[in-house]
Amino acid sequence: MSEPEIRAARPDERAVVEELFTEASTWLVARGIDQWQYPPRRDLITAALRRGEVLLALRGRRPVGTVQLDGFADPEFRESGDRPESALSAHRMAVGRQAAGEGVGAALPDWAADRAAAAGKAHLRLDAWKDNPGLHRCHRTAGFVPVRVVDLPHRRSGAAFQRAA
Repeated sequence: MSEPEIRAARPDERAVVEELFTEASTWLVARGIDQWQYPPRRDLITAALRRGEVLLALRGRRPVGTVQLDGFADPEFRESGDRPESALSAHRMAVGRQAAGEGVGAALPDWAADRAAAAGKAHLRLDAWKDNPGLHRCHRTAGFVPVRVVDLPHRRSGAAFQRAA
């Protein structure tokens, strides 16, 4: 299948982005995974949309995935030698279920890594839910290597990954 078109989401597409998150959380809970079992943070999505950090993957006119790409490295998951300025970070990557198996989950991080390289960054980083081994396998398949797992009692995320930009 051909690569999806990936472009910056517009502020008026907030509902589209929220729907992709909600669809992903519904799919996850049906599989016994408690990741993203909270309403999408509309305030954070709106602010990221305004900054041009939210990307949409489209097949034709149909939204099939989303990711946020920015320079924010969660300080709770960093160590002193991490050099957060050397990477872009991917957040809240979700693929619509109707596009499962179409390569969207691989195209988004590839595209994000290209953007990181174009920005002069050495790496693309992300953090993932600590207890979702299926997601960890997907990230490794997409070229990410595990960096560490940070186990904080108040955070479910904390499995840090990176790949070369």
